Amino acid sequence: MIRRLLGLGEKSRKGMLILVPFRYKYPHLSEFKNLCVMAFRVLTFNMQFGQSWNEENSNSGCISLPATTEFLQEQEADVILLQEVEQARPEGLQIEPPQNYTWLRQAFPEMQSVFAYPPVNSDELPFGIALAIFAKTPLKDFFSEILPAPSLQFEFESKKVKPTPRQLIGVTTFFGKREVRILNTHLQAFFMIYATSNDYPQQRNEVEKILRETSLPTILGGDFNCGPGEDVVEQFRNAGFATSQNSIPTWRRRPYVLDHIFYNAFFRKTKSAVLPTPCSDHHAVLAEFEFTF
Repeated sequence: MIRRLLGLGEKSRKGMLILVPFRYKYPHLSEFKNLCVMAFRVLTFNMQFGQSWNEENSNSGCISLPATTEFLQEQEADVILLQEVEQARPEGLQIEPPQNYTWLRQAFPEMQSVFAYPPVNSDELPFGIALAIFAKTPLKDFFSEILPAPSLQFEFESKKVKPTPRQLIGVTTFFGKREVRILNTHLQAFFMIYATSNDYPQQRNEVEKILRETSLPTILGGDFNCGPGEDVVEQFRNAGFATSQNSIPTWRRRPYVLDHIFYNAFFRKTKSAVLPTPCSDHHAVLAEFEFTF
């Protein structure tokens, strides 16, 4: 079955990981200085399909894509990683073309972008779905990897339901002459269903596998839904990826650090910030990087 992928007009088979061949070459000394000092800004944001935060009723905020767009534009990021771009519809309906993504593409005409819905699921809960990557630099080699759902059940509105598969999307781009892989994901919130990813690590392990296989300078951002006691950050650190910050909460509903930007040894983090915003129940995370070599 061919997945429906928007943005670059490319297609990828469901569950297929497309790895880019290793093409990095060490620069000539005359180029080394320029390559190393280049800095770029990455922002990751769970936009909750544009639903703003309402302190009095956290689930009844109005949907305002103009407010979301204005917030994103103010950050002047070179790369924007978005989760929960669209709202899940009854019976798993996925609107084509996706409404919010279409709005965002029009709001950022100077940026290239890619988008992917998750697999269709008639039991999808009425929350946010779909991932997007926007960048000021050209994008290529788009792929989408399905992350398996855990084998458990939980109760939602007096009904027994099962978690749905999640996904990771990726592209390759260039900053100057440096080829860079950009990854975006949204993992299962086990703490919301009285479980932990330490006991059900399949999604984390799939992401770790992708991280270990890359030979390129790589940035991974997203909503990792890691609650207290879950060792996602440590697992990815052991795979060679540090997080830009792990102390300031990024979620309004509980003081958890759910959202991260991970990076490997090709980069040096020069700035990092958590950006509070009323545009979502999540705060955005912004980080600036330089190449280390």
